[in-house]
Amino acid sequence: MVGRGVLKECLDEPRVEDVLVVGRRQSGEQNEKLREVVHHDFFDYSPLSTEFEDRDTCFFCLAARGRSPDS
Repeated sequence: MVGRGVLKECLDEPRVEDVLVVGRRQSGEQNEKLREVVHHDFFDYSPLSTEFEDRDTCFFCLAARGRSPDS
């Protein structure tokens, strides 16, 4: 929920040149600025280290999996 909002704002912002999303699955968004990487081990980002080399900003929006809104 928060992550989708951050993604929308980044894609809409003209000063943001490109957006890299690292997630458990594809977002379904289509945008020329957007590149997505599916990644499953959120305790180990070492396989993605080169992806982060030239990034200026990071938003970490990780949701809890498997929880219902009532819990």
